[in-house]
Amino acid sequence: MSAASPYLSAYDCPPTLDDGQVVEFCRNGYLMLPGVVSHEVNQRVVAHLEEVNDSYEPTPLMHERWFVDEVICNPQAAGAVRSLLGGDFLLPAIISNHRGETPKPAQGWHRDGGSRYLTDLDYLQVFYYPEECTEEIGPTDVLPGSHFLRTKANMMGHYGHIAGTVSTASPAGTIFLTVYSIWHRRGRATAEATGTRSSFRNLLKYNYWRTRPPARDWIVDPEFDFSTAIFNPPGGPLYEQFQGAIAAARLFAWLCGEPGEYDFRGGQNWPVSMTVRDGIDAPGIPATLARQRRSQQP
Repeated sequence: MSAASPYLSAYDCPPTLDDGQVVEFCRNGYLMLPGVVSHEVNQRVVAHLEEVNDSYEPTPLMHERWFVDEVICNPQAAGAVRSLLGGDFLLPAIISNHRGETPKPAQGWHRDGGSRYLTDLDYLQVFYYPEECTEEIGPTDVLPGSHFLRTKANMMGHYGHIAGTVSTASPAGTIFLTVYSIWHRRGRATAEATGTRSSFRNLLKYNYWRTRPPARDWIVDPEFDFSTAIFNPPGGPLYEQFQGAIAAARLFAWLCGEPGEYDFRGGQNWPVSMTVRDGIDAPGIPATLARQRRSQQP
């Protein structure tokens, strides 16, 4: 049954990510949620894309209550969005379908238009595979940690395989979240997609936006040790030594709502210094993240 579309409506739900998972998102720039949408809903989405609206912008799906409830407000996905953007985040205004023809060569590396290059997170780009996406039909590739790289589009599209690239090949019903500016591309499709009328790889894509100031109101883990947490992105060669970790720590501090507490002073300072001894906190760690263990030493 169709209903009035909730375009840009505020939505709230319980957060599902904890401190460690938020740190991982800051490091990597993406989060995979494999198979979180049910088989029945996936089938309804594919049928809609084949029989009702096979365009590259099937935005009227937002009129379908079942689609909004099970995909846009999917508990696992919306809980992750809530963890990163805070309460009352805005639902999408546009649904795009990146219908990749198969077989087809790999797309060039790019960041999507409208990317901003600040150490904040006011919006998220989210992708949904309504069908299984195998390596053979060209899943999206992402480059972990690249959301901090400020290379112009005309200087990145010619790259081929980049060390550290991660494929998003995954089962039907997978949703993944990214920092909007992450480097990504459609991977090479070597085989024809099966199970769809058009032999296209369907990939729905949409955005969510923040409405509240950032705050550490996800699932707080009182045992999480920020002094020894790894902030350096996995794509270490992408950066000068430690610069990726500094950028990720700055983003995490911003998400906690107290960016003024984080001031990297250089040298063996947090988050570069992860090998603290005797239980002391890393020098330079924001006071709200420190465990104040120095004062507990005899």
